[in-house]
Amino acid sequence: MPPLHLRVTGRVQGIGFRWFVRETAQRLGLGGWVRNCSDGSVELVADGPPDARDALLAAVHRGPPGAQVVRVEPLPPRDSDPPVVTPFHVVR
Repeated sequence: MPPLHLRVTGRVQGIGFRWFVRETAQRLGLGGWVRNCSDGSVELVADGPPDARDALLAAVHRGPPGAQVVRVEPLPPRDSDPPVVTPFHVVR
């Protein structure tokens, strides 16, 4: 199963969304990364057990306090993406 690769749109920058994703993914034992995109969205890649991936996906749909998640869109993997490593981290 390929890693979970998502773009999250809405009010997801400037409110701690990346840190929320990082903390949630680390708590679930997932590897991967999260980063802000220039268009105002947040992109993430996560890999690990299916139940942990499902829990992260549910958390991303909710977001942290102050977030307004409008859309969570799956993305295909790209060769230019940072590698999936543990622990889950924020890419700047």
